[in-house]
Amino acid sequence: MKHGKYRFLAMAILPALVLHVVFVLSPYAQAFYLSLTDWTGVAGQANFVGLDNFAKLGEDPLFLSALGNNALMLIVVPLATIAIALFLSSMLNLGGRRGRAEVGGVAGGKFYKIVYFFPQLLSVPIIAVLWQFVYSPNNGLLNGFLSSVGLDGLARTWLADGSTALWAIMAVMIWSAVGFYVVLFSAAMDSIPRELFEAARLDGAGRFATFRSITLPLVRDNVNAAFVYLGIAALDGFALVQILSVGPGGPDGATEVIGLGLYRNAFSFGQFGYASAMGVALFFLTLTLAVIAMRSGRRTKVEMA
Repeated sequence: MKHGKYRFLAMAILPALVLHVVFVLSPYAQAFYLSLTDWTGVAGQANFVGLDNFAKLGEDPLFLSALGNNALMLIVVPLATIAIALFLSSMLNLGGRRGRAEVGGVAGGKFYKIVYFFPQLLSVPIIAVLWQFVYSPNNGLLNGFLSSVGLDGLARTWLADGSTALWAIMAVMIWSAVGFYVVLFSAAMDSIPRELFEAARLDGAGRFATFRSITLPLVRDNVNAAFVYLGIAALDGFALVQILSVGPGGPDGATEVIGLGLYRNAFSFGQFGYASAMGVALFFLTLTLAVIAMRSGRRTKVEMA
């Protein structure tokens, strides 16, 4: 009877396990192997070159520039997105005034959540094209607004200026992601017992003290998950950079990211081995980010306990 149960479980799990190995683990293994070769993508054979591709990465100024840009995006995009989403979700769910102790959301909070979530309904190419019109130097919405309020001196060719191009793209990434995390954090805040907030209000705690002592610790798991997902998006950033940037990747490599370099080396230059090395480097960077975020969340739980 016992062996029959285990046999049934094994037969139930085996098809999914085989599919996972074939369609998930196998491509990873192939990428790791190709990163050690000079395969061009069309040649019938690939010569083993060992770690030469990885050594070349350390000497490639464009890759190092991409690494620096991705590092900046990894800091700015998650922190800004999470901070804005936490602020908006706190205001929508806990910012209403209903009495001395009673805590609730603002009027029309559900409608605002729907509006904030709208960018999630758009594909990345559509978002990029819309923001191209916003950033257009001649008749764009942003420069037009600055001119209308008498700030013509602040007008820029936002996507063609090396000092503003990457920041402009990061602003689009933050704008497109905030709505999702507003909904995520709002759901987490809705699950917090209102008695905790009411007790804090009766004890004289202000909004910031309540947020720091009650809200943030109880939604920390969601914040950690958000940091991992946003970090992965920041380490990628390929689609928006491909469409929005000049070149793409310009001007002068100001918006170069690892994903864009990977795509260019593989499909434009036919250096699939070198591109695979970039992919492996990106894989380990992403894996390191996830491990650090998860360990940080676990350590925080231990300290709170």
